[in-house]
Amino acid sequence: MYININGIELYYEKSGQGSPVILLHGNGEDHTIFNVLIKQLSENFTVYAIDSRAHGKSSKTKQLGYTLMMEDVAAFTKKLNIEKPVLYGFSDGGIIGLLLAIKYPEMLSKLIISGANTAPSGVKKQWVFLIKLGFFFTRSSKLKLMLAEPRITETDLSKIITPTLVLAGEKDIIYEEHTKAIAKNIKNSELIILTGENHASYVINSEKLYEIIKPFLSLS
Repeated sequence: MYININGIELYYEKSGQGSPVILLHGNGEDHTIFNVLIKQLSENFTVYAIDSRAHGKSSKTKQLGYTLMMEDVAAFTKKLNIEKPVLYGFSDGGIIGLLLAIKYPEMLSKLIISGANTAPSGVKKQWVFLIKLGFFFTRSSKLKLMLAEPRITETDLSKIITPTLVLAGEKDIIYEEHTKAIAKNIKNSELIILTGENHASYVINSEKLYEIIKPFLSLS
């Protein structure tokens, strides 16, 4: 389905019944990375899986930034009258989730992020090198985004009042200390570093993710 917000066409898929959950993918991906999770969540929740602007089936915009993408999600939530959704964001989706919880503290009931960073310095150096190399050859606005943003401060994180679950793989592309600092600066947060997992191994069409987040969603 498509919805017109902020001057663009945002594509999303809706499934299931129950309390609302919004899913946000990472850089260069689309909602299909959550096909397994959507099926699992749909048994108990109404799931909204979004393609971010310039991704998937959504409008191919020249303008791209985490704050802009966050405002897309805020407008989407308001236009569809989605009350107090849980938001799960992977990687770039997690950054968007943090920005949303900072600016709109009453919008979400819960926030789950995995493999997110608050500054480019949170990404391990070898991965920054690969991203720079990719940008040199492709001039991709998506890769440029990862090199320039986000710029979320500890003060920003301290404004989050939404109960938050912070996830990362033991072998993530994000420095573990960076992930721990995110959780430390969000007052009502829980941190899980997943043994043996990398950035995406437990996320992309994995049956593991649902079992990890299930307790936080207060499902028996």
